[in-house]
Amino acid sequence: MSKILYKINPDRNIPWNDLPSLPIREELYNTVEIFGRLGEAKAALARLLGRSSLIPNQGLLINTISLQEAKISSAIENIFTTDDDLYQAYSDQNTEISGASKEVLRYREALWSGYNYLQKTGQFDKDYFIRLFQEIKQTNDGIRPDFLNTTIKQGGSGPNAGQVSYTPPRGTNIINNKLDNLINFLNDDQQYKIDHLLKLAIAHFQFEAIHPFRDGNGRTGRVFNIHYLTQKRLLDVPVLFLSRYILDHKDDYYSGLMGVSQRGNWKDWISFMLRAIESTSNITFDKINEIVSTKDSILEFVKKDPRKFRNPERLIEFLFTQPFTKVKHLVDSGTYAENTARDYLNKLCEMQVLEKKTIDGHHYYLNLELYRILSK
Repeated sequence: MSKILYKINPDRNIPWNDLPSLPIREELYNTVEIFGRLGEAKAALARLLGRSSLIPNQGLLINTISLQEAKISSAIENIFTTDDDLYQAYSDQNTEISGASKEVLRYREALWSGYNYLQKTGQFDKDYFIRLFQEIKQTNDGIRPDFLNTTIKQGGSGPNAGQVSYTPPRGTNIINNKLDNLINFLNDDQQYKIDHLLKLAIAHFQFEAIHPFRDGNGRTGRVFNIHYLTQKRLLDVPVLFLSRYILDHKDDYYSGLMGVSQRGNWKDWISFMLRAIESTSNITFDKINEIVSTKDSILEFVKKDPRKFRNPERLIEFLFTQPFTKVKHLVDSGTYAENTARDYLNKLCEMQVLEKKTIDGHHYYLNLELYRILSK
């Protein structure tokens, strides 16, 4: 009689209160295939870490890559915004923003507030997850109350659309106990000596299976992915473009989650997550290189122009920290006085570096090359 390695969910319509505690058995991930993928994912991530850490101005990455990560992660939850609307909203953060762009910017704020929280506390705790969820959803809500009959249903328009695919654990005490187990698994690297990338894949499934909140669990879990990598010092700052892979392979992502709960198929799930890390590490590496090389090329172009710009290095550096720039941004940052800022931005439009856009009576200057790179 074969040994049961993982107790699966016997009925997807009944709360999975017997969701197994972590860690999972080593036999579930100790395979030649997984360790081959692990090596490739680690190499790609290490290359990204080496590249990003050499960039003096991390704002080049913080305000560009993270905006796209926020946009794509929100799109997975069917929250859509255009690049123009998002960049305009980001450049106008002090004004009233509504709609999908506001939701995307909440995700980005959660990305950074959670990162800063972990920098201070040094470890994951329940407050970290609750704060993340509350920031994303702009709510004071917490762990799901006992009375909620939460189910996960299949999306799309196929024959199984609308059918229950999974019912998470129910009961505040049960959810809290399972979160405590997950948090201990994340923090204790002495007792649970598992490679960090394998641990990430296992922990991401566990968080989604616990499904501790009414809503926003998917986005919270994807922010957590990036924070885990920075907390374990596999990344300096949270810039991995991980949600792009999940969106492009959305069916495989949800199939992988169900594969664990219904068949105990950890191999395919972990392989999926390792492929996601490898692929997005390579994409982000290339994107960073293109941003930096384009910035340097434009700076040289501006320096050679007979129209002299005072402190062109600072100007071009600023223009690559976000796609839309306003005169006010350069003034508020102390870079230039208002008339000088306007004059320089208009000159850069004449040089085809920027494009001036008028939206609702306000003037914005679009960095054409940065916009192109981020849109790919």
